[in-house]
Amino acid sequence: MREITLSQAVNEAIAEEMRRDETVFLMGEDVAEAGTPFKVLSGLVEEFGTGRVIDTPISEPGFVGMAVGAAMTGARPIVDLMFGDFIFLVMDQLCNQAAKQHYMSGGKLRVPMVLRTNMGATRRSAAQHSQSLQALVAHIPGLKVAMPSSAYEAKGLMKTAIRDNNPVVIFEDKLMYQDKAPVPEEEYLIPFGQAHVKRAGSDITLIGTSSMVQVAEKAAAMLAEEGISAEVIDPRTIVPLDEATLIESVKKTSRAIVIDEGHQSYGVTAEIASRLNEKAFYHLDAPVLRMGAMDVPVPFSPALEDLTVPTPEGVVANARQLCAGEMIHAA
Repeated sequence: MREITLSQAVNEAIAEEMRRDETVFLMGEDVAEAGTPFKVLSGLVEEFGTGRVIDTPISEPGFVGMAVGAAMTGARPIVDLMFGDFIFLVMDQLCNQAAKQHYMSGGKLRVPMVLRTNMGATRRSAAQHSQSLQALVAHIPGLKVAMPSSAYEAKGLMKTAIRDNNPVVIFEDKLMYQDKAPVPEEEYLIPFGQAHVKRAGSDITLIGTSSMVQVAEKAAAMLAEEGISAEVIDPRTIVPLDEATLIESVKKTSRAIVIDEGHQSYGVTAEIASRLNEKAFYHLDAPVLRMGAMDVPVPFSPALEDLTVPTPEGVVANARQLCAGEMIHAA
């Protein structure tokens, strides 16, 4: 099987869906001629023209509002939000309009819109361009939230999102755009709410989102050298969440660490850990542990920024203590 980058996988998915369905179009800042600052969408305007790959003014609330209206009247817009941090600017359109139209119209209206954006620190982009804000939108009923961990997931989840009749937000990690993974040439879709067990294990479950899946896999390899068997699971979507797969794993291993790059307090790790504690409590030999980003603005200093997010070494240290039955004190 060929290997392509996550960037190429996203580009392929969008191009294939635009060829398949003429109601699909793309809009956002610098998506046409520039192909986005990360060059993810390069080449699409040459094939589909400026009528379907639309450069917008620098007005996030304006063009997201246009996308919501277009989706309600028969189109399938893909909105490119240049940085995930800009999601604060569009919360009304996304959370009050897109997320609620189907409910408020008694099922008569739908908003089949995709908002694709990015997340992730350690790119030296400072406090306003490095946040991981997936927990904010996951909190809103009516929105689906996908977090691809590789090129394979990025393509399959994007195609599923475009065909979904609900608004979907996809968060892609900025540092992963050039990471390669095997991606089939034939068409495939990844169903939402279907987690992937990346590595089987028996002693502890490591649940990671997006780039934290790679952190978990590296930690699992390091733990194996110490004789600790770690199971690694990628939820793929946090809304809907595949509870069944996560609970089944924790019942087997009796220990779990949940790893997400968003801030630890009130975040994705807290929600997943809470569900495991509620539904697998009597199978646990230790409390479910959460590992997220420090509750501080993302520093610009490389030395400080690298300290704010979970690392394989940190996961290994915590897993070692959990498996040894030692108490872990919260930071």
